[in-house]
Amino acid sequence: MLERTEGYLYFDYAATAPMVSEALAAMEPYLTAGPGSILGNANPNSLSQPGREAFKALEGARRSLASSLGAARPDEIIFTSGATEADNAAMEGVARAAFEERARKMSGTFTPHVITSQIEHKAVLKPARRLASQGFEVTYLRPDRDGFISVSDLEEALRPETVLVSIQQANSEVGSIQAIRQLAAAAHRSGALFHTDAVQGLGKVPIHLREMDVDAASFSAHKIGGPYGVGALYLKRRCPFTAFILGGGQEGGRRCGTQNVCGAVGFAAAASAVTADVEAESARLRQIRDRLYERLSALDRIQPAVECPEGSQDFLPNVVCVLLEGIESQTAVLRFDALGFAVSGGSACSSSSLKPSHVLSACGLGADEAQTELRISFGRYTDMEQAEALLKAVPKVLDWEG
Repeated sequence: MLERTEGYLYFDYAATAPMVSEALAAMEPYLTAGPGSILGNANPNSLSQPGREAFKALEGARRSLASSLGAARPDEIIFTSGATEADNAAMEGVARAAFEERARKMSGTFTPHVITSQIEHKAVLKPARRLASQGFEVTYLRPDRDGFISVSDLEEALRPETVLVSIQQANSEVGSIQAIRQLAAAAHRSGALFHTDAVQGLGKVPIHLREMDVDAASFSAHKIGGPYGVGALYLKRRCPFTAFILGGGQEGGRRCGTQNVCGAVGFAAAASAVTADVEAESARLRQIRDRLYERLSALDRIQPAVECPEGSQDFLPNVVCVLLEGIESQTAVLRFDALGFAVSGGSACSSSSLKPSHVLSACGLGADEAQTELRISFGRYTDMEQAEALLKAVPKVLDWEG
């Protein structure tokens, strides 16, 4: 049985967000057991009545999610097991298909080229390394000190052989939001396709895929208060793609395997909920972010990891990243935990690693500094009173007597 955590305050939304009530309500009909509940657990690819009902629910979720994301067509949304799969599929499936399509049009052979950044999620960086081991050339753009990728740097890196550019929309550690529309336009002028990992941006900043003009984008349900184990890959119509999960032809043959209908329904409900009032919610979260940066920066032993001006919309509204003098990340996280607060030392996907953050290292911080990172992230269920409670705990963490 799970422990209850009354009085424990959660500040690790960038790792995962508490489930929103809308997602739970949408999923509830699918969470019953026994033969009488088959409508809630039917295979959407079956021709029986339960299968048809499941298919109807799946396609309703697809239409809803496409609308929330500003996609042109529901069939541009492919349900996956999460954003890691979506990132892998985009990096390998789009890059390989684009190369093969380009090779058919050109006379002779060429070495395909992919561009990404040094601060991407490992779900992008590791597939990029695998592509490099299989004959692709890969360029890793370095961010500036505050975590931004320059359009001019991308333009300089582009080549006639570039088939794919992948730049994340927003960074989970320092919160920098990239100029995706301008970066995508630069890639397209050079004839390359453009993918963005938009996991952290969804629900925090407005997302409209048609206006962003990207060819592919990755999303995760649990980052916005939906269920674990479901994500989505957006593929713009006619974007070349080679599927790497093969089987029964589900998702138009682009991602085979029986779909997670319950998860898709929960994902769509969560996305609808968090995008409906995203601008107002972003403004509210910015007030909390700015208060935390102001108070934390005033302490002698804490400095911001990046320069985030008050009210800035160039950084995520729900992420605060600071450095604690003389305290390693893991130590700080455990101290906060003992005091009743969940925070992070950086990306939760690499939380077991003792290596310094690859994001902060790419931004120019030394290894010792990068190992003192503290990330505070928050969201829908966080208020200013909770932020003040966290601030009161900071001196105890700095001067620990445990």
